Amino acid sequence: MRYALILVVLFAATTVNAQWEIQPAPTTADLRGIDNVGKGIAWASGSDGTVLHTTDDGAHWQLCPTPPDAEKLDFRGIQAFDEKTAIVMSTGKGPLSRLYKTTDGCRTWHRILKNTDKDGSWVGVIFTDYYDGFLLGEPVHDVFQVRDTNDHGSTWLYSFSEENPNLHAKSTTQRAFAVGISSLWTRGMSPQPLAFSTGGVGGSYLYTRTGSVICESASELLVVTTPCHDEWLRVQVPIGNNNNSSGIYSFAFKDIGLTSDEYSNITVKKNSLNKTPGIAVGGDSLKPEDAAATGAYTFDGGKTWLVPQTPPHGFRSAVAYDEAAKTWITVGPNGTDISTDDGRNWRALRPNPALHEPADADRDWNALSLPFVVGPHGRIGRLRPESLK
Repeated sequence: MRYALILVVLFAATTVNAQWEIQPAPTTADLRGIDNVGKGIAWASGSDGTVLHTTDDGAHWQLCPTPPDAEKLDFRGIQAFDEKTAIVMSTGKGPLSRLYKTTDGCRTWHRILKNTDKDGSWVGVIFTDYYDGFLLGEPVHDVFQVRDTNDHGSTWLYSFSEENPNLHAKSTTQRAFAVGISSLWTRGMSPQPLAFSTGGVGGSYLYTRTGSVICESASELLVVTTPCHDEWLRVQVPIGNNNNSSGIYSFAFKDIGLTSDEYSNITVKKNSLNKTPGIAVGGDSLKPEDAAATGAYTFDGGKTWLVPQTPPHGFRSAVAYDEAAKTWITVGPNGTDISTDDGRNWRALRPNPALHEPADADRDWNALSLPFVVGPHGRIGRLRPESLK
């Protein structure tokens, strides 16, 4: 009897019941992008030029008209602003990478950017607010491509980050994964920090733009005479097994809650970022059951990364933090895991038969924007409020 009790306790410590409520969707496309705006508004995107949105917290999802000439595009990323405005990003070589925008609830779309570099492929788009955003592309001529906008995506300019050696990476050894906004992170007011994650045969790295600008020298009249570049840091992260399908697929940091005045103080900002907890997840997408090197955590804003005592139970493609429950949640093809100790330990979140949840409610997920999660074949889920209690 005593041993049976011990087994029950151990099982309870490693699994948690109740989780995703499966929602009906008007599509069978593979969904890979999701962005929850709040107040019941969310947008999703996927293969075959598919875009969905809801204005009633997921009770009903509407299928949007396909953007012009986008029937065969793979929309891996979507950034939404309200019930009428969103920008969707497709990925693929050269002109298959595009940005489309709607301002009327997806009744109409117009293309705002198309990739003109035949060797380039876009992997992520993210905005800090209504106006300022960033676009990330795979290495071209051995340099990661970073573009900025400050007019809500109407125009995009290459940042002068290409002058920084820390952004140089061979396309044969380093890559970023097209998982929407999940492999990009930014926060706050100008100058905005920006970070993105990578993988590949050369290992997994987090690239972080600090917001500072470095110039080698300048004249007494403050006219720059030598090239300037953004300050980027490049830190290796213990995720993946150094092959082309492995690496960091998603990462996130806790919100440190700075006010605008505090954020404008560079000393306060840097000291706060130095203490920011964060999580990175991934592994090998071709080996979804392999739990080795699928997670890492940091307590100093990404300068150093540690290996969890109990990692996520397989390859994971998205991670997010639920502030109300003080819980991290990560999803992937073979399941869902949560952590309540900032990534030191992860435990599986299982379907609850008592709530009539499907036996596979925990698995087959691609992207996450709490409380929503999306996956292949039009799969959409919504986190039950009681799941993380």
